Formats: sequence, structure tokens, C-alpha cells
Amino acid sequence: MELPDADSSQQRINLDEPRYDQGTFTGRAKHFLITTNPLNLFASSQQLDEAKQLVHAYRKGQEPPDVTDDEIWRAKHLYDSAFHPDTGEKMMLIGRMSAQVPMNMSITGCMLTFYKTSGQTIFWQWINQTFNAVVNYTNRSGDHPIPVSQLGLSYVLATGGAVGTALGINKLVHRFPPIVARFVPFVAVAAANCINIPCMRSRELSVGIPVFDEYGKRIGESVTAARKAISQVVVSRVSMAAPGMLLTAVIMDRLEKRSFIRKYPIMNPICQVGLVGIFLVFATPLCCALFPQKSSISVPKLEPELQEIAQKFRHPPTTVYFNKGL
Repeated sequence: MELPDADSSQQRINLDEPRYDQGTFTGRAKHFLITTNPLNLFASSQQLDEAKQLVHAYRKGQEPPDVTDDEIWRAKHLYDSAFHPDTGEKMMLIGRMSAQVPMNMSITGCMLTFYKTSGQTIFWQWINQTFNAVVNYTNRSGDHPIPVSQLGLSYVLATGGAVGTALGINKLVHRFPPIVARFVPFVAVAAANCINIPCMRSRELSVGIPVFDEYGKRIGESVTAARKAISQVVVSRVSMAAPGMLLTAVIMDRLEKRSFIRKYPIMNPICQVGLVGIFLVFATPLCCALFPQKSSISVPKLEPELQEIAQKFRHPPTTVYFNKGL
């Protein structure tokens, strides 16, 4: 007669893991569609606090008896959208993952609209990198927080890289068709990501990130794994920006030749922001899902000292795992 109780205990939701299988692209895409859902921004403080209370109660086994699994998951997703995973503090509104689409569509749309003068280029590239700095600060690690000095250095280097790239390329594109100039903001953003992310995670490139076997036993810290993790994040971030910035540029180049846009110039930025938003709604979760959060690397590719440690295990692993970050 004790079997039903044992079964029910095994069926409790593991709130430390996402709802969908992270070993498949589809599962990861579903997870990030929920995580980046802009509608979470409209949740009131009361709704957020109620979600937090329900999640904490469930973890303690003290949830209401009539609560359903779907209600638990909804509370969990709402809780994760607003509260820091390490500190439990409510995060700044524009720094939350659910703010990525509305904020990026507004900033990117303006970067694509106002790019023809040096002043416009400098201003909007600065705004974009300032927003990125806010997101990085809001989502900093609670266990090993990134020093403010490192955040500041990353901000300065990324802003300088983006502005320098944009201004430099702008001087070279005058000899090419006008459509080429529309791609300059994307190149600048891509360059900034290639600078910003490695700088933000420079400690990992010097001392490595933790790697584990399939049972969660820590093997050590690997610089090789850190390089792979950071390169995957850079690819995801650049891929995330590509559809909205490149396809929108092509579409707007054609639309601006129509009389409608010429007659109503105000529609230019509105169309730019709208198109970028449509692309970002899908590109953001899909590009976040390109690589598993729990990524892997074969043992022979690790540093020799870590290979030696792995070989001493009772069951030597052939593959190790690590958290790649976002």
C-alpha cells in the first residue's frame, strides 16, 4: 500500500531543471520561448510575489493541496523571469530576459534608421552597449559576481569597438551600392559582441570553468572548455542579431523606394522597429537554443592534467560537461 506514495513522490516536479528536454533543439527552443516571453513584463508586483511564494512553498512540500502541475510551472516561469537565480532579488525591469525583445527591437530599429551621420552612429551604438551593460550587470553571478571594474572595462571596450567599427566601415562603403551601408550597424554589433563577451568572461579564459562527469562529479577547471563555451555564446549572440538587422535592411531598402514611405517619413522608423521585433521574437529563443546550456567536450581535448585526473576515476569518462552561460 506504500507504492502509490512512493510513485507520487517520484512524480514531483524538479524545479531545478527546465520543463522541456534540453538535449534536443526543440526542447531548448520551447524553454527559451517561455523565458524570453515579453508578456511577463506586464506581471504586477503582487503576481510576481505570489509566484515566488508558490515556488518556495512547493520546494518545501507545503504547496496548496489542489494546485496543479501547470500552475506550478506557470509560477516557476514567472518567478524565473523576474528574480535573480542566485540572490533571489527582483531584477531591474529592462535587465530581465523578458525585456530582450522589446528593448532590442527599439534600439536595433533606431540603429538601422539613424546610421547615415557620425553623430547618429555614435549615439545609437552607445545606447546599445549601455543596454548590454545593464543586462550584464542585472544577470551577473551571485556566487562569483563580476567586479564593477570589469563591467566598466567591458563596456568601454565594447562601445569603442562598435563605434570604431561603424565609423571606419562607413568611410569605406560610399563607393558601394547604398544597401551595403545598411549592413554597417550589424557589423558593428557583431564586432562589439566579439569584444564584450570574452572581456566579461576573461577570468574564465585565464583559470577555466568547472567541468563534470555525467554523474556530476567535478574533475577540475578547464580553459579549453571556457573557450568553447564563450565561442558558442558569441555565435548565438551574433546569430540572434543577424535576421533582424540584415533582413530588415534588405526589406527597408525596397520599401523606401515606394511612394508611401516617401510621403510619410514617420513610417520609416515604425516599420524598422516593427520588422526587427517580428524577427527577434523568433530569433532570440531559437538562437539561444543553438547550443545546449549543459554543453560537452571529449576528454582527449582537455588539458593533459585534467585527462590524468579523469583517468583515475573508477569509471573514466570519455566526455565531460560544463555550463556554457548565456
